[in-house]
Amino acid sequence: MQRSASGDGWVLTHPRCARDRAEDLEEVRLMIEAGEGDVAVDELRWLVGGCSEMIEAHFLLGKLAVELDGDPSLARGHFGFGHQMGAKAFRRARCPGPLSAMHPANRSFYDCGRGLAWKLRELGKTPMAIEVVEALIAMDPADPLNLSAWLDELRTDGKTVVGIDDLLGR
Repeated sequence: MQRSASGDGWVLTHPRCARDRAEDLEEVRLMIEAGEGDVAVDELRWLVGGCSEMIEAHFLLGKLAVELDGDPSLARGHFGFGHQMGAKAFRRARCPGPLSAMHPANRSFYDCGRGLAWKLRELGKTPMAIEVVEALIAMDPADPLNLSAWLDELRTDGKTVVGIDDLLGR
């Protein structure tokens, strides 16, 4: 962890192996844009094989596991691993926060957390999804990703809390 250049927050410091593979990750993004998802998966697997702490690679593997294979377990695993790595770094640094969700160095961590919460809810593990979203909001209370709205939806399990008939006394 290190202070952001603006001094108003913190950013994750990615390991050297992840920084050294930034160009490879850019090539993967181009493969995905070109519709070469299977090739991108192979490349991402190679990348995490050489650097298991590449949070963005785990996010992309989770995303592709959903889009290409419909594999919720694999997606949850990759999203969860990426989220756990960032959360562990935040705790280990005893960082007072905030960990800006909009900073490019932090964004993959937040994307992994959102992916994990979404998969947990899909798997019927809503209380665990709520914990993940609450932790993300606590790390960046400004909530630029508007996670608090999603938290309300998770807490009510998508049900209408107050209907128009209730409001109008009908």
